[in-house]
Amino acid sequence: MALSRMGLRLCFFVLSVGFMFVCGCSSQNRESGPRIVQAHDLDDPLASLPEPYSIPDRALDSGQGNVPAAWYPQNAIERHWLSIVIHHSATQNGNMAIFDKWHRERNHWDGVGYDFVIGNGTDSGDGLIEVTFRWQQQITGAHCKTPGNWANENAVGICLVGNFDESWPSQAQMRSLTQLVQFLSARYRIPAHRIYGHNSTPGASATNCPGKHLELSTVRAMVRK
Repeated sequence: MALSRMGLRLCFFVLSVGFMFVCGCSSQNRESGPRIVQAHDLDDPLASLPEPYSIPDRALDSGQGNVPAAWYPQNAIERHWLSIVIHHSATQNGNMAIFDKWHRERNHWDGVGYDFVIGNGTDSGDGLIEVTFRWQQQITGAHCKTPGNWANENAVGICLVGNFDESWPSQAQMRSLTQLVQFLSARYRIPAHRIYGHNSTPGASATNCPGKHLELSTVRAMVRK
């Protein structure tokens, strides 16, 4: 009987030590293992938009001031855009026609890759917003290569003429950019955190575009208002 009790005590001691050992390893593994990222920590550019989502009738699309008619797509089928990607041309001058020629001849594309081009006063007016055929026809862009081509398919591409690693965009350019982004954001329910520079677009290759002197925080702040 005594031997039996000693055996039970010994078994209990061995099990207790083993249990403590296992728990200690588990705790250590939890600390050194990969961090679990919650869904809200990630910026998913293809996340579903709130439902129901319907693009407002342009006749009822108020609150944006005097919106130029050209900003409304001419195509009967208007796409549900998810994001905005902002670029600089990395050149001192240019306009929509010049970029269209370059993109056809140098890149062998079907034309200018952006949806909108904002001039700097060289080859088009300072702050002048030119609307390209891509926006008018609501077709896929050619301005930001990403996995699955999501940015060209789902993001509006805006290019400001200038090299903003060397100089600042003009005040007129920034006013026009802000007005255009406010319109697009309101019409397509694009939140401020989905307004990207080319260099901050998820999945995009490393680039300086749109340059260190183009402050997207200012544009995002206006959209949040």
